[in-house]
Amino acid sequence: MTNKELQTLGITDIMDGTSTGDNWFAQGERVTSTSPVDGRAIAQVVSTTKKDYETVLKTAEQAKKKWAEIPAPKRGEIVRQFGEQLRELKPILGKLVSYEMGKSYQEGMGEVQEMIDICDFAVGQSRQLYGATIHSERPLHRMYEQYHPIGIVAIISAFNFPVAVWSWNAALALVCGDVIIWKASEKTPCCAIACQKILAKVLQKNQLPEGISSLITGDATVGRWLAEDVRIPLVSATGSTRMGRQVATTVANRLGRSLLELGGNNAIIVTPDADLKMTIIGAVFGAVGTAGQRCTSTRRLIVHEDVYEQVKIALSQAYKQIKIGDPLNSKNHMGPLIDHQAVRTYQEALANIKDQGGSFLVSGSVLKGHGYESGCYVEPVIAEVENHWEIVQRETFAPILYLIKYSGDITQAIALQNAVPQGLSSAIMTTNLREAEVFLSQNGSDCGIANVNIGTSGAEIGGAFGGEKETGGGRESGSDSWKAYMRRQTNTINYSTSLPLAQGITFDF
Repeated sequence: MTNKELQTLGITDIMDGTSTGDNWFAQGERVTSTSPVDGRAIAQVVSTTKKDYETVLKTAEQAKKKWAEIPAPKRGEIVRQFGEQLRELKPILGKLVSYEMGKSYQEGMGEVQEMIDICDFAVGQSRQLYGATIHSERPLHRMYEQYHPIGIVAIISAFNFPVAVWSWNAALALVCGDVIIWKASEKTPCCAIACQKILAKVLQKNQLPEGISSLITGDATVGRWLAEDVRIPLVSATGSTRMGRQVATTVANRLGRSLLELGGNNAIIVTPDADLKMTIIGAVFGAVGTAGQRCTSTRRLIVHEDVYEQVKIALSQAYKQIKIGDPLNSKNHMGPLIDHQAVRTYQEALANIKDQGGSFLVSGSVLKGHGYESGCYVEPVIAEVENHWEIVQRETFAPILYLIKYSGDITQAIALQNAVPQGLSSAIMTTNLREAEVFLSQNGSDCGIANVNIGTSGAEIGGAFGGEKETGGGRESGSDSWKAYMRRQTNTINYSTSLPLAQGITFDF
């Protein structure tokens, strides 16, 4: 990525990592953002200190009242303008996402498109923040519900989707009348700074106050400040289950709200009636896309014994065609893992698979030599395992696909799929209508997302995104997810000349 392209997004050699609108400052230590693509430093980012943090909170509190008083459709207009800026900068911002995170350029562009899509969705939603009218049991009374802005929303995002997941929260929170504070991943700070600068220019152009959108950077300590802060009614956190537990416990201790989107251990069930061509495409993209670093990545393939050998052969052939290398080269299917720690996790997982008795249909290792100098490139792996093994029960953020055989009917396959602690995304490949409906029934998949004849990755903006069990139970993006960013209020108006009480109670004196 060229310096000119970085400068277009406001990325320079050394950058402050704290912002309240268009005001940038930071006094903490410098953290270097290094690309896993080639191992080169992109920029140094100055981390947020506690003093910086207090400045951000003070500015956000000053902005929240004025922002909430602006009519929702007018707030939607600001989000629309932000979406237009993203359209103009999509090729360059998508390239930065690819270069700093390591996903393919197509996926980087797709992530920016998600931002544009959620802006479009939020603009429409700004005219549909509906309440409800409720019939009162008392004569000449009207009862209804309405929604008000919740205030300050903290957004903690993960490295694997360095801009899209923030935008899911930000676009909706903004049209709901909230101000936002973003704690981006310390592994992808440049993406966050670029997005904050784009939005800050829109806010400044419209003469809106600082603090409507703020950015803080740093490690888990900075995230802990948000979780502990009683001034922040809602903390939306995306990341590991371990992190989510810490956020949920801390926020609940002060009776705040948390919106959690955590780990996944996603499976595709392949029945005897599956279209195997579609199955292989869905499974390979799900397992290899983003080098297996999506929360919706396909981790497990639960295959009926009647088609098990066919699936193995087809997968082996497909994996031979996967090209690994610079994600900015459109000919490559898979880029690097995010950093050397992720590589060590990959290696440890392979050792655990072997120790627990697994066999490798497609083995893998860390790639070395020309083009792989960063040390973050690995080969995708397919392992034959048992579903109950410890290594299979936990999420490994790497391109490792587990093959699991089942022999009974669809209920056995569903039981295997559900027998993990996580509950994010799931899929079934079948042309059998009965199997599909059983999979989608109340006794079917226990995940927040359940797909038929598509893979586990690639959720659309229109539907609510999130999962159950250790995935955290939160919902972001589409449908009625906007309600998480508002406080609900029930109102009753008495337009009679008396004061009747509910439940027929009398109180005379």
